[in-house]
Amino acid sequence: MKVRGLRWSTVGMLLAVLVIVALPYVVTLSNSRDAQQAAAWVTHSNIVKSLTYQVAYAMQDSESACYRLLAGDGNDSTRKRALLAGQQVPRLLRQLRAMTRDNPNQQTAISALESGVDGRIALMSHALSRLRQGDAAGARQSLRDGGDLFAIDSEIADIVQNEDGLLKARQANAGKQIFNGRVVLSITALAQLLLLTIIVIMSERQIGQRRLAETREGRAVLRSQLIFQAVREPIALFDKDLNSLLVNNAFRELYGMEPGRNAQPLAGIGDGAWNDNVLLQRLNDVLLRDRELWDHDVIQRTVDGIDRHVVINARRLQQQDTDAPALLLTVSDVTTRALAEQKVSELNRQLEGKVAQISDVNRELEAFSYSVSHDLRAPLRHISGFARKLEHHLGGHADDKANHYIEIIAGSAQRMAQLIDDLLVFSRLGRGPLRLQAIDMQSVVDEARSLAESEAQDRRIVWKIAPLPMVIGDENMLRTVWQNLLGNAVKYTGHCEVARIEVSVQQGRRGDYEFTVADNGAGFDMQYADKLFGVFQRLHRASDFPGNGIGLANVRRIVARHGGRVWAEAEPGQGARFHFSLPATDAAGAPIESRA
Repeated sequence: MKVRGLRWSTVGMLLAVLVIVALPYVVTLSNSRDAQQAAAWVTHSNIVKSLTYQVAYAMQDSESACYRLLAGDGNDSTRKRALLAGQQVPRLLRQLRAMTRDNPNQQTAISALESGVDGRIALMSHALSRLRQGDAAGARQSLRDGGDLFAIDSEIADIVQNEDGLLKARQANAGKQIFNGRVVLSITALAQLLLLTIIVIMSERQIGQRRLAETREGRAVLRSQLIFQAVREPIALFDKDLNSLLVNNAFRELYGMEPGRNAQPLAGIGDGAWNDNVLLQRLNDVLLRDRELWDHDVIQRTVDGIDRHVVINARRLQQQDTDAPALLLTVSDVTTRALAEQKVSELNRQLEGKVAQISDVNRELEAFSYSVSHDLRAPLRHISGFARKLEHHLGGHADDKANHYIEIIAGSAQRMAQLIDDLLVFSRLGRGPLRLQAIDMQSVVDEARSLAESEAQDRRIVWKIAPLPMVIGDENMLRTVWQNLLGNAVKYTGHCEVARIEVSVQQGRRGDYEFTVADNGAGFDMQYADKLFGVFQRLHRASDFPGNGIGLANVRRIVARHGGRVWAEAEPGQGARFHFSLPATDAAGAPIESRA
């Protein structure tokens, strides 16, 4: 009974397949014929309309040629065109009648068109005959009578309209048939899908056992692929006796194992690299007690004779095809990292030594500053004091030369004291801690400008100060920067009738602020620009422009401590431009994106 039922189901399935395959073919063939027939009817209608338009064109062209003859155009081509309607139009009408033989309405319209065309052709011939007789007025009247008595425009329009109506009806009928065919195809497609589903289900039942076997094989292959296609570290799989089952190429290369040779004991791999009782015991614990071994550091001498610092990880795996456990072993060669860490430790020790040396130097600098502040000031005070006493002692008995000497002594002592003060300020700028805060550069520059103007009240100075941003820095130190730069700009424009000083800012490519102080003063030669920011370096004589030559050195030190840089551009007699940059950061120290 089961065999008979299976046969009937097979026969039924074959019949269903036959119907589902044959029906779409029949529907597709029918749709193809309908499409061809619709295309033929479209072509037929276009031909009918083309013949109708040719009749109208031939009549109009012949009448136009007749009027040209009346106008005096005696060209042969014009005469041929005048006779063209009588030659072509009857043939075109016969074709039209033959193509519309199955349509009574079109036959009636063509008959009406023939009557009008015959009358107009007769009057056209009459007009040509009168024209040959020299009766131009009679010929023109015949042409007018033909157009008035035998109008053919409405007949031509009727023929074209009838053909358009037929074409639309035929297209609608073809579209309906195509839609019906699509419905049938959709139904057959669903039936095919249903049949395919049934076939798949039956196939799944028949190959169940085979799929189970393939699944087991796939798992074994997947396990091997996971081991060998993992990270590029040495990986190996060992059985419960620590004999190799699977090893990857990295493991073979590191320990010099021969390709294709398995079942090697771990203790004999790598010329004794694994012959470590402690390590082997820990690996046996992983197998027997399911303890994982993580980041076990050991130094192994591999077959290349190099001592390698490796990190070993191991865990137990349960094999799918047997109940015996397996050991998955991974080895990470961290020799390079260990050497780098050793080098870093050595560099740290060297750095600690350098820091200790710098601390000693800082203490020596502090001692030197104390000595300068106290030990050198006392002799200067003595020199100044005794110079004043000598001046009072001599009183009116001192001549001009003695007064000059006393004045030089006092002035030199005062200059020396100022140099010591400047040197101490320079030293403190390099050692003192930065008190970082948000600073409004606009107010700092305004304050520095007011101070610079107070020292040149009798001069005419034109200031141009651009809007300046907020920055993060030490306010007192940055105030010193602006006081030095603006003070220098005022000082070195002292010989100008109108001093012009400009302060501007822009953001550089790296996002930092670049401030600029430009003037139209004395300037300097750029070949000596490297001396500008040195301590006690000057490019002008003290008699022309007073100063100690330490202000720009202070500027460079302050800007450098803020993470910026200072540079200058100038030409002798054409003024100078001093630039300095500061990192653009917000109050939290995060960099501000460049808007340049």
